[in-house]
Amino acid sequence: MLKRIGRIFLLGIFCFALLWCWRVYSNVKQVLTYESMVEEVLAEHQSNADEDLILAMIYTETKGNADDVMQSSESATGMANSITDSKTSVHQGVTVLTENLALAEEVGVDVWTAVQAYNFGQNYINYVAKNGGVSTVELARSYSREVVAPSLGNTIGETYRYYNPIALVYGGGELYKNGGNIYYAKEVRVNRLLIQVVRLFLND
Repeated sequence: MLKRIGRIFLLGIFCFALLWCWRVYSNVKQVLTYESMVEEVLAEHQSNADEDLILAMIYTETKGNADDVMQSSESATGMANSITDSKTSVHQGVTVLTENLALAEEVGVDVWTAVQAYNFGQNYINYVAKNGGVSTVELARSYSREVVAPSLGNTIGETYRYYNPIALVYGGGELYKNGGNIYYAKEVRVNRLLIQVVRLFLND
């Protein structure tokens, strides 16, 4: 009986893993449809941003399944979902990231600080510069709790569960309400790798 339960359990895990792999594969394929657009926009901006980094941010933000693929409306207009076409979204997203990368280089912080600042806002770059120069989950958590959340009304440190594998690995899967995503740079980093792996598979 126990062996049978064990086999059923293992089969369930195997099926779940297959489903997860298929979903990742399908989502990455969707994101890769924006590859030529991203190349074009980066060339227009003469940006030093990495193409796969932009694609990973699209994956992280929307999996490529929204008009505002980089969720860049608020940085452009202050209103969510005000951008209604993907190219404008990529233009705005690349503009913000390019500015972040330039400031990060100027103040001597790592690239992933610039990526995290896409979620938190550019002031995070100066915060990291004053606190070691390298973005970490711990620094992001402090900034979220002390700066982002209070600025949007969460002055008591209210949290909620965030059921994301990376969040569970790096911090127990918890975010501050109105505090942004403290795991954003980590997610982009992993998603960049997923994109590179799937691209290799597709090109074989």
